[in-house]
Amino acid sequence: MSYEDNLKHLAQAFGIATDYLAITGETVEATGDTLLQLLRAMGVDLPTDPTEADLAQALESKHLTSASRPLPASIVGVEGTEIGFVAHVHDGAEAKVRIELEDGSTREVYQDENWTPPTEVDSVMWGEASFHVPGNLPRGYHRVVLESEGVEASAHLIITPARLSTTDRFLNDRRFGVMAQLYSVRSEGSWGIGDFHDLGELAATLHREIGADFLLINPLHAAEPFPPIEDSPYLPTSRRFVNPLYLRVEDTAEFAALPEATRTAIAALSEEFKARNRDPEKIDRNPIYSAKLDVLRDIFADGLPAHRDEQLDAYLDSHGESLTAFARWCAQQEIDHLWSNTRHASPPSLDELTRFYVWLQFLCDEQLAAAQATALDAGMEIGVITDLAVGVHPCGADAATMAELLVHDASVGAPPDPYNELGQDWSQPPWNPHALAEVGYRPWRKMIADALHHSGGIRVDHVLGLFRLFWMPRFEPPSSGTYVYYDFEAMVGILALEAERAGAIVIGEDLGTFEPWVQDVLASRGILGTSVLWFESSPDGSGPRRPHEYRRQALSAVGTHDLPPTAGYLDGEHIRLRTELGLLHRSAEAEFDEDLRHQNAVFARIQQAGLFDGDLAEADFSTAQRETRGELGDLLVGLHRYIAATPSALTVTNLVDLVGDVRIQNQPGTNGEQYANWRIPLCDTEGNPVLIEDLPGCSLLHRVGEASKR
Repeated sequence: MSYEDNLKHLAQAFGIATDYLAITGETVEATGDTLLQLLRAMGVDLPTDPTEADLAQALESKHLTSASRPLPASIVGVEGTEIGFVAHVHDGAEAKVRIELEDGSTREVYQDENWTPPTEVDSVMWGEASFHVPGNLPRGYHRVVLESEGVEASAHLIITPARLSTTDRFLNDRRFGVMAQLYSVRSEGSWGIGDFHDLGELAATLHREIGADFLLINPLHAAEPFPPIEDSPYLPTSRRFVNPLYLRVEDTAEFAALPEATRTAIAALSEEFKARNRDPEKIDRNPIYSAKLDVLRDIFADGLPAHRDEQLDAYLDSHGESLTAFARWCAQQEIDHLWSNTRHASPPSLDELTRFYVWLQFLCDEQLAAAQATALDAGMEIGVITDLAVGVHPCGADAATMAELLVHDASVGAPPDPYNELGQDWSQPPWNPHALAEVGYRPWRKMIADALHHSGGIRVDHVLGLFRLFWMPRFEPPSSGTYVYYDFEAMVGILALEAERAGAIVIGEDLGTFEPWVQDVLASRGILGTSVLWFESSPDGSGPRRPHEYRRQALSAVGTHDLPPTAGYLDGEHIRLRTELGLLHRSAEAEFDEDLRHQNAVFARIQQAGLFDGDLAEADFSTAQRETRGELGDLLVGLHRYIAATPSALTVTNLVDLVGDVRIQNQPGTNGEQYANWRIPLCDTEGNPVLIEDLPGCSLLHRVGEASKR
C-alpha cells in the first residue's frame, strides 16, 4: 500500500474519519497532517515525520496487539439479543469462559466455530476462539472471565435495554412544560441570581398557574471553585458535580443552627444582593459567589454539628474516589491561586479544604433533592429535567482528574458551514473512545446516574456526539478537523440503561448535520429527539412543517436558548444584534427581508391550521410589516397553539415567552466581551425584571400557558 493508503487505514482503525460530508453536500477530505496529529493525540506512537514503513509498522502493531489480547475491553449488547465476541489464548490451549453477573451469580457462554489461523506475537503463537453470550441476560454491568493455560483475563459485559420504556407513556398521553435558565429566574429571597430554592418554587408555580408537568433547565455543572468563574453553563470545569453558586445559604441545616446574631448578620449581608433582584442589568456572578463562599467558609470553619458530620461522611462514602478527587482538585486550586497571594495568613490544610468542597457538593445534593420534591409534591408529572453539556473546560477539574480518559491535544467543535464560515472551536477535550472502553465506560455511566439522581429526565446537548464528534488538533482552526467515531451502541445504550434504572426520560438535542439513520437509532431506543418550529421544514418541500408532520417521539418547541425570545425574534432582535457586532456576511436589509418572509410563511401555516387570526399581507415584506401582524400576545398564542397541535410526546414553552422578554440569552459566535451571554435576567417586554412572585399576576403567562396546553 502507498503512504496515503497506510495513513488512511491507520486512521480508520482508530475511528478517525478520512473524509466527511459537509452540510453543502460536498465531500471534505481530511489532510494527512490532520490525521497524523489526531492519531498522536489519541496515543498512537508515531515519529514526527513518519515514513511509509513507519505507518505500515503501526498498522501491524495494532493487528498484533488485537491478536494477542485475551478479551476485548468491553462487550456491549442489547437485552434479548445474543452477543458474539472472540477470545485469544495460546494456540492449542483450552479457553474456559464464564459470565459473572452483577448480582454475583454466574452464567455459561457458548463456543462457536472459528477457523482463524494462529498469529505469532513475540515468538508465541496465539489462537482465536469465538463465543456468544445468551440473549436472556439481565440488564446491567457484568463481567466475562477467561481462564486458560498461562492466560487469565476479564472484560466488562454491559447489557442495555432494547428500548427505554420511560418515555413510552407520553406517546399517547402527551405533556407540556417550561424551559428556563435558572440563573436568570430570581425571587425576593435570591442573592441576585436564581438558586436551588428558586428552582423548586418556579416548578411549583408553573404547575399551579398553567399546569406545566416539567421544568427543563440549563446545565448546573460545576464551574471554577471560586471567582472568577465561567458564565457559560456549557463550558463547566466538571460535568460530574454541581455548581455551589446555586446554593441558598439560608436553606442549609447549618444556617438554621447558627446563633441568632450570626443569622442576622448574614441577612444584613444578603440585602445588598437581594436588591439586585429588581435590577434589569446583566448578572455578575463573581461578587455573588464570593459572598456566598465567604459565608459558607465561616459556617464550615465553626464546625459542623455531630449529626451533620456523620451525614457528610455517609455522602462521601457513597460517592467514592471521584468526589474526593474533584474536591481535592478544588482545594489545591484554592491553595495555589488564593492563599499564595495572602502573605499574612496560613492556608488551611489540603485535607481540611478538601472536606469543605465535599461539603459544598453535599449541600447541593440536598437542595437539588428538595427542589425536585417540591416540583413533584406540587403535582408535576416529571419535575425537573436537567441538561448535560457536550464537554468540559480544558483546564478544569475533569480535565485534570480524568486526564487518561480525555484527548488533551484535540478540541471539539463544528466544521465550517454557510452560517459559520470559519467553523466552531468549543475548546473542550473529547473523550478518548478507546480509553472509555478500557474502563467499561464507568465515568460515562456514573455521570449519567449522578445527573439523574434528583431529576425526572435529562436533555443531552448535541446527542449526535454519542455517535461521532468533530475533532480538530488543539490550536488549529476548525477547517483542519474531521469526525471521530464512538461506539454508539455503548454510549446510547448506557444512557438508556441509567435512565431506565432512574425511571427518567431522555431528550436528545439532535439539531444540526447528521446521517438520517442516527435519528432512527435514537427513536428505536426510546430517546426523544428535539424539534424547533423555526427550523422545521415539510418533508414535501412546500414550506414550514405542518403540525401533523412533526415527530411523535420528540420534544417540540417554538424556540431554543440560542435564539432570541420569541418576542425578540419576531422583531428581528437577532439581526440587529449581529449587525451591531459585525457578524453578518450580507446587508441587514437582506437579512430582515429573508427573515420576515420565513416568519410569514410560518404564520401562514398557522393560519391554515385555524390557529391564528392575524393579518398577513403577502406583497409587502418590509420591516414595517412586523407592526401589521397583530398584538404580540396574539402572535405568541398562535405559535404556541401550533406547537401544542403537534403529536410530539412533549412540548415545551420558554419562560421568556411567557413573560414577553426580548433580550437574547446567548448569541452564538460571540464571547463575553462582545455580548453578555448567559447573564441576562428574566424581564418583561418593557425590560422590567420579573420575579417568581410576579408570575401569578402576569396575564401573558396565562394566555400563552393556556395556548401551550395539550
